[in-house]
Amino acid sequence: MTQSIPQHPLQVAVIGSGPSGFYAAEALLRADRAVQVTMLERLPVPFGLVRSGVAPDHPKLKEVIRVYQRIAQHPDFHFCGNVQFGQDIQLAELRQYYHAVILACGAETDRSLDIPGEALTGSHTATEFVGWYNGHPDYRDCQFDLSQEVAVVIGQGNVAADVCRILLKPVDALRRTDIAGHALDALAASRIREVHLIGRRGPAQAKFSAKELRELGEIEQCAVQVNADELQLNPASQLELAAKTNDNSVKNLNLLQTFSEQTSVTGQQRRLFIHFLLTPLRLEGDSRLQRAVFARNRLQGDPFAQTAVATDTCFSLDCGLLFRSIGYRARPLPDIPFAHRRGVIPNQAGRVLESDKKIVPGLYVCGWIKRGANGIIGTNRADSLETVSALLEDSGRLDTGVKTGQQGLLNQLAARKTAIITFADWQRIDQAEITRGAQYDKPREKFTRIDEMLACLI
Repeated sequence: MTQSIPQHPLQVAVIGSGPSGFYAAEALLRADRAVQVTMLERLPVPFGLVRSGVAPDHPKLKEVIRVYQRIAQHPDFHFCGNVQFGQDIQLAELRQYYHAVILACGAETDRSLDIPGEALTGSHTATEFVGWYNGHPDYRDCQFDLSQEVAVVIGQGNVAADVCRILLKPVDALRRTDIAGHALDALAASRIREVHLIGRRGPAQAKFSAKELRELGEIEQCAVQVNADELQLNPASQLELAAKTNDNSVKNLNLLQTFSEQTSVTGQQRRLFIHFLLTPLRLEGDSRLQRAVFARNRLQGDPFAQTAVATDTCFSLDCGLLFRSIGYRARPLPDIPFAHRRGVIPNQAGRVLESDKKIVPGLYVCGWIKRGANGIIGTNRADSLETVSALLEDSGRLDTGVKTGQQGLLNQLAARKTAIITFADWQRIDQAEITRGAQYDKPREKFTRIDEMLACLI
């Protein structure tokens, strides 16, 4: 590999400031050559889903922010917040200033159920609810009718578990978290008393981590109920549980069996029902959601490749609120190839591919927009390392001329009068949020509107 000299560093732009973006920056800055990294973020605040996706009652998961803060202190790292790719700056312009561009934008939209009635008032995405209670500006003005008594959550991953937990937890258990103030006020007045958590497949295929499932059974003043008949496994599911790599599913089944054996549920203010083998057929209601209709399923296929097949037996559930949490999709980006069926940017080990499978020189991708929405926060490290390894391997074949990097970008944005937020600016916003939170014995009180964030810098 040809070594660059300090006056001619490799200039790389990273689009997105979530875990995958920061891990990519870290790998670049540790490379055996001079590299300068500019991270672009459309919001004034960094850290992506660690800030706006991790549940407020899971503060330990947010401690990884300390790692990202250390990365941001590197002298060759530059943060440019409040800059939207495709609007404030175009790909062609970035190519003028940078040798390579890494797309780390994540997956921001929920997959659709594609059933009649999905657009009824009272039917929502989990992303909306999670963003709302976490203070994300995009979802600040969402409205959820918490005067309803019965809610349905479709999906059986950790996000679905988060939604159930926030709906069912006594509000006093959330008061000293960083939950957004407007959400805390709304939840304090909530009349939700019953939540149904529903999955298409069986208990052996549920995607909760055992820790998340266990927490559902630890919610104060809430009884968890599971029908023991739904825990009976077909032969293929039994083989799945027997696999040495499937320890989490074994733990889940043991927890579910414990829930099914609970006989004393009287006196509990709220209840969580966990259902399996149900496919949503339609949502019904006059002016708003009143019920959900499901088909009972059976599983077919080989172990670890089983699919849910609807039977003729139906099940109807009266409810006034529904959240779907069946996976995320990335949004197409301007001038970037996109695989619409999979909802990702087509790539080969992080190298972006055209529709004809040809590599797009100098364009890379990492994180959920690269591989799909799966894994935990730490999964992004190996993913980003793979992408950066490909970039560094390609560096001798990239446009090797001198690039102006951040300075060229700043000049362009200044000409457009874009209000750029530096990492030092973010630290001022951060401190202001912490100060606001101290008044309520909270770790922070987030600003939930962009103009509020910018106002504290004046």
